[in-house]
This record gives sequence, structure tokens and C-alpha cells, in this order.
Amino acid sequence: MPNIHSNISFGLVNIPVLMNPIIRNNDTSFNQLHKKCLNRIKYIKYCEHCKEEVKEKDIIKGYEYEPDKYLTFPKEELDKLKPEQEKEIEIVSFVKISEIDPAYFEKSYILGTEKTSKAYNLFCEALKKVKKVALAKTVLGSKFYYCILRFTPSGIIMTTLFFQEEVNIPEVNIDSNVKEKELELAIKLINERSAKFEPSKYQDEYQDNIRKAIDAKLNGKEVKNVKRKGKEQISDLLEALEKSLKKK
Repeated sequence: MPNIHSNISFGLVNIPVLMNPIIRNNDTSFNQLHKKCLNRIKYIKYCEHCKEEVKEKDIIKGYEYEPDKYLTFPKEELDKLKPEQEKEIEIVSFVKISEIDPAYFEKSYILGTEKTSKAYNLFCEALKKVKKVALAKTVLGSKFYYCILRFTPSGIIMTTLFFQEEVNIPEVNIDSNVKEKELELAIKLINERSAKFEPSKYQDEYQDNIRKAIDAKLNGKEVKNVKRKGKEQISDLLEALEKSLKKK
């Protein structure tokens, strides 16, 4: 994805930025093949009514308001409805990041600059000092977003947010009336297994196994089962906690 030119709007201050996604898909790419001849599967856009393949230029969007009845929207009409924040990141307020449930976080981008920017540096320093994040709104592609801008040593990171109606967190009844001994052992187990978060330590085991399998097949070897550790099943909670503490 190429650099996206955007602009942070902070009161009457405008800060030109370059936006780049910071997440890269790590999955091994597979193609779908016809089992019989091993040729690639082709997806054809087909109209069942006209019995013909349809080209991209002949496709419009339709909203089904009743079964098989549609309101049509050509691209030109949809473009008229885009909010004014397109190509702009408009700050609406500043909040504590602790007030935002991580379940609302969607996708993150790094906001950098093409050259040294006094306004960008000032904004970074201000966010760092107040220990808050900027809540903003913007348009990416054809979608409107609210997002947060936060200071990091690498620069400003923008994270788009899901809307409340998109996040479904079911209520779970949590009974705080637990046994003291079990709670004591659970806390001890947590403390024993506490560590600093170091992302470089955590590898995608499934993707590693796929790459090893690809190498094996290229060298004419068969794919072997991954060794899985057997896990002891203990139904008694207190016993499970005690054995977990003994097991290093």
C-alpha cells in the first residue's frame, strides 16, 4: 500500500502527514486449484437473469429494501454522500486511552512526515506531556471512521475504532464470592508466570509449520503430524491450581 497523503486538523493548525499501515499480513498465500487438473480457479461475475458474464463497468450497488426490490446507487451518487473529512483527520477531543476498551480498536497506521515539521513535532510533544490521545474522525476509502492518535517513540500512531453497534460484548455473570484459598493460589500462579511483553519472542507457530511443510514437499518428503503435548484433565479447581504451581 503506497503512502497516503493526509492532514491532521488541530483547531486552526494543519499538519500534513503520510499515512502507512503498520500491520503486515503474515499468512502463507495459497491459490485455489481444480483438484482434477491443478489449474487456477477463476471467479466470474455472472448475472443469473441475463445468463452472461458481467464486466466491472456494468456493476452498480443496490440496497434491498424488500425481497428482490432494490434502490440503485451509482458510484457518482455515493461520492456525493462522503463526509467532508476525506483526506483529513479532524480532531474532536482529547481523552485518556484507559477509557477506551481495546475491543474497539480496529487497524493502526503510522503517521509520519515527508520533511521536518515544526507543527508535527509540537503535536507529538504536546501529546506526550498531557498523556492523552486525540480522538478524531476521518474517511478512509469509502468508510467513515472515528480514530485515536497517540504518541509513541516512533511517531504518531492512528488507530481506527469500531462503532458501538459493531462491537458485541455479551454480559457475563462474574461471581466475586470465590474461595479464599483458590484465589490465593490463582494470584500466586499469575505472579509466577508474569513477564515483560516482548513481541519478538512470540512466533506464529501455525505459519512456521506451513513453511516447513512447503520445504518438505519441495524436497519430496511427506508432511508429518505436529507433535502435540498431552494435557492432564483435572476437574477439581483447587487440585488443578496446586498442580499448576508445582509444574514448571
